[in-house]
Amino acid sequence: MGTDAYMGEDMSDDGRQQTGHERLPGRQRRRFPGISSRAYEHPADRSALVALRRLSGFDTVFKALSGLLPERSLRLLFLSDSVRVSERQFSHLHDMLLDACYILDLEKVPPMYVTQDPRPSAMCVGLDEPIIVVSTGLVELLDEEEMRAVVGHEVGHALSGHSVYRTVLLFLTSLAVKVAWIPLGNLAVTAIVTALREWFRKSELSADRAGLLVGQDVRASMRGLMKIAGGHHLHEMNVDAFLEQAEEYESGGDLRDSVLKILNVLPRSHPFTTVRAAELKKWAESRDYQRIMDGHYPRRDEDKDTSVSDSFRESAAGYASDVKSSKDPLMKLVTDLAGGAGDLGGRVRRGFDGFRSPPPAPGDAPGTDA
Repeated sequence: MGTDAYMGEDMSDDGRQQTGHERLPGRQRRRFPGISSRAYEHPADRSALVALRRLSGFDTVFKALSGLLPERSLRLLFLSDSVRVSERQFSHLHDMLLDACYILDLEKVPPMYVTQDPRPSAMCVGLDEPIIVVSTGLVELLDEEEMRAVVGHEVGHALSGHSVYRTVLLFLTSLAVKVAWIPLGNLAVTAIVTALREWFRKSELSADRAGLLVGQDVRASMRGLMKIAGGHHLHEMNVDAFLEQAEEYESGGDLRDSVLKILNVLPRSHPFTTVRAAELKKWAESRDYQRIMDGHYPRRDEDKDTSVSDSFRESAAGYASDVKSSKDPLMKLVTDLAGGAGDLGGRVRRGFDGFRSPPPAPGDAPGTDA
C-alpha cells in the first residue's frame, strides 16, 4: 500500500480497516509516512549520543560487546517466561502495537512481551532486532489511551535505534558489579555506564515525544506519567498541580539544590517524571510539534544526506537555548557567567552558604542558654 496516499490525512473510526499487517488507527489521528526519528529527537538526546560516541574507549567496547552480548539468550528468555502479545494474547496491546507502527511508518513490527512484575515498567532492547517488553504492573495501571502513548514511546525507541545502546547499558550495569573488585576495570566500566545513563535519560525525552505523536492526546500522556509517579489513585491527583511540581523543582532553591539535583539523577536510567511531563508539555505547545502534525517533518530517505556536524550544531544550539531559558539557579549562574555579570563570587558564596554550619547568633556563646 502506498504511503503517500495517507500523508496528512485524518483516520477515523469509520475508516477502521485491517489489511495484512497494516492497520488504520482506531480513532481520528494523523499518520506520518516516512518520518525520520530526527523529527522528534530531543536536542539533548542527540548531543549526549555524540558525546558518548566521542568517549575514549567507547567504540572499542561497543564493537567488542556487539559480538558477545547474549541476544539470542535474551529472546529465548522472554519467549519461555513471558507472554507474547498477539491477536490471541493481550489482543488490545497487539492492536496498539500495529497502530503505533502504522502511524510512525515502522515497517517491521517488533515482537512484544508482557512479563510478570508488579512494578510499572517498559523497555525496548535488542541488537539486531528490537524487542518491546512491558510489565503487568504497567498494563494494570494505565487506561487505553495512556497505554497507547507508552506503546508509541517504545516504538519510538525502536525507530530511533535506541534498543542497541539500551542493551549495552543493561549488560555493562551488570558487568560493573562483577568487576567492582578490579579498581581500574571498574573505573573504566563506570565511566561508560555513566555516559550511557546520561544519554539514555535524554533518549527518554525523545521517546516521550514519539508516544505523543502516536497517541496524539497530551492529557493522556500527562496522566500516564502522573500514574507512574503516584499510582492508580487518579481521582486524588491533578495534572496541573503535577506540572506545578515540575516548575517548583526547576526554579526552587539555590545552588545547593542544583548540585543535589545532579547527584540525585546520576544513578537513574530515566529522568524524573515531573521533568518528563513538563518537557513534553512544552514540546506539545511548540511550533515544531505543530509542523509535524501539519505534515512537515524530516523524512527517513533524507537521513543519509544529514551532516553529523550540522546535527551537533543544532543540538548545541538547543542546549544553549535550554540553559538560557532555565530557571534552575545553577543554569542561571552559567548564563550570567557567559554574559559577564558582576559579583559572581558573592553569588556563588551565598548559594553554597547552606552547606556550612550557620555562625552563632549575636550574644550566643558555648555553655550559655539561648
